Amino acid sequence: MATTVAFEVDVNDVEYQQLDGTPWLARVYRPLGVGPFATIVDVHGGAWNNGDRTNDTQLNQALAARGILTVAIDFRQPPQAGYPASVCDMNLAIRWAKVHAGEFGGVSKVGALGVSSGGHLVLLGGIRPKDPRYASLPLAGHPDVDATLAYVVACWPVSDPLYRYRLAVKAGNESIVRSHDAYWGSEAAMEEGNPPLILERGDPVDALPPTLMIQRKVDANHPLEMQERLVEWYRKRGGHIEMPLFDTIPSPFKISDDAPETLKVVETIADFIQRYA
Repeated sequence: MATTVAFEVDVNDVEYQQLDGTPWLARVYRPLGVGPFATIVDVHGGAWNNGDRTNDTQLNQALAARGILTVAIDFRQPPQAGYPASVCDMNLAIRWAKVHAGEFGGVSKVGALGVSSGGHLVLLGGIRPKDPRYASLPLAGHPDVDATLAYVVACWPVSDPLYRYRLAVKAGNESIVRSHDAYWGSEAAMEEGNPPLILERGDPVDALPPTLMIQRKVDANHPLEMQERLVEWYRKRGGHIEMPLFDTIPSPFKISDDAPETLKVVETIADFIQRYA
């Protein structure tokens, strides 16, 4: 497991893009020490519709204290914009992090971490970093930098949005159904921007970065069966993917000495990042 020797952490908000004159912010968790440090972009969950860069504060703080520069981003969500706007914002943020990580003691070899719907976004961005739709936002002065990721960490991701949508329809879970409808707009879009189906269909992919999936053994909103399909096809396409299973990860995730598995989750993620940074 990764070292738990702690760094002090400096936290600041910075602007990573402007859209129509509106600044979009990233919260940078910077380890205070001798770098350079591994660098990740954190993509929050919230059913693609809710939340912001503060969602994963505890996790981001814990990773930075273990020597990982962590950049947590805001991005467009409904009703402002649906798919693929958030993928475009993430793609730009990854490129921005590659260019600017050195200013905060990080490296330009960047990975991404996402939780729930954010896990879907980093999985999709990981295999399609050069998709012209997703890479459509320019990074001024750096047209040659792309969003290829060194590694991906997906925490209980909505890996297959179509599978989860149909499960929610069957169960009468109106909240999840509304969130999918607001972001995706159609089942066809859920099928198109769908990591396991992309791999199963044999669609071209730009990359298959080493991937860690953190998964609960039992999770009604992120079923193990859904995740196993992604793992199967990721490996069939030649990618490396790990999926450790946990019994008692709280939802929402909160790190606590009273819940030892939450500390193990942090150490598992930190160890994986340091292996591939």
